[in-house]
Amino acid sequence: MIPILLQVLCGTGFTFSMTALGAAVVFFFRGAIGERLNRAFLGFASGVMMAAAVWSLLIPAIEQSQEQGMVPWLPPAAGFALGGVFLYLVDKMLPWFHANYKEREAGTKLLVLAVTVHNIPEGMAVGLGFVLAGQHSGETGYLAAAMGLALGIGIQNFPEGAAISLPVRQNGASVFKSFITGCLSGIVEPIAGVLVFLTASMAVPFMPWLLAFAAGAMIYVVADELIPQAQPDERSNVGTIGVMAGFLIMMVLDVALG
Repeated sequence: MIPILLQVLCGTGFTFSMTALGAAVVFFFRGAIGERLNRAFLGFASGVMMAAAVWSLLIPAIEQSQEQGMVPWLPPAAGFALGGVFLYLVDKMLPWFHANYKEREAGTKLLVLAVTVHNIPEGMAVGLGFVLAGQHSGETGYLAAAMGLALGIGIQNFPEGAAISLPVRQNGASVFKSFITGCLSGIVEPIAGVLVFLTASMAVPFMPWLLAFAAGAMIYVVADELIPQAQPDERSNVGTIGVMAGFLIMMVLDVALG
């Protein structure tokens, strides 16, 4: 149990550190991240996360359902749908989450709240990935998949941290306060990862549902937020190229090491 918990802490600690690294951009830039660079980051993260949702979460959910004697497709399908519905409801309750809200100075505090709420299922996904890797310690593919999942979420978290700290700084806060605010938005990921570890370790039968729920939540975030921001118009395909590259790398990683 302890080694699995350490893996969860390391994985979610990495994603949190990437948020902090992104927030640290405020120490070096007065403006926002370059448009093309930000699109490339978001596109690459989208591709990695889509592939990770399939190979790291949905396929293991199907396999776990079979092992437990359940209808193989039912828990993954239901959990996936519930994950998407959950994020849909969050979007409806927090309309300020959308990208255009980031441009409103008066909405900075609500932006921080919305991004923090969205980081909860990301921490859950990473936690579940490493729990699954711990349960199959003899199979390196599971650990590689969990690490790839953490990598994808971490890549996404870098521009996310900057997207919080820079507007806070532009609203008149000190550089240090802006940095801390960006960091705090990601602290829920280790917390969510540990809570999922405790829940999953006590309720193994629910693992297929939890894995698919995390996958559904991630796909919703990718489709509703990341890809539109990575490719907002037809002037450049850098976001699309990033999506393709991220998906390809994650697919190769999972299949080659699986």
